[in-house]
Amino acid sequence: MFLGEYEHSLDSKQRLAIPVEIRDEWKPERHGSMFIAAPGQTGGLWLWPEKKFEEYADRIESGLVTQEEVARHNRQLFSRAARVPFDSSGRVRIPDRLLQEFGLSGTVVILGVRDHLELTTREQRVREMAAMAGA
Repeated sequence: MFLGEYEHSLDSKQRLAIPVEIRDEWKPERHGSMFIAAPGQTGGLWLWPEKKFEEYADRIESGLVTQEEVARHNRQLFSRAARVPFDSSGRVRIPDRLLQEFGLSGTVVILGVRDHLELTTREQRVREMAAMAGA
């Protein structure tokens, strides 16, 4: 299970250090060998463990949706996804197209959200927390 909130900076090669607390929870037999970066349900960029993403992909067609909706969802999700393996220092390189699409640069906030990570900007996180406090 992934927990916590962390701030890490993208380096000059667009690599993001995955927090050691997250890496310590990584189990290759359960999670696979890499993350899959893909648009998340909240509109941000999510990092799914490879095996969890495969499980999610297998469930897409089992819901109460039409084949047309499944095809549209698959096109939007899988065409925008990318494999992001760990390097020897525990970093992942986020493709430029995803960084641009989701407005990520400089410092990135990494949220551990049970079975995946969510990436956001510091500004987006501050707005989200303020909205929650005002609710």
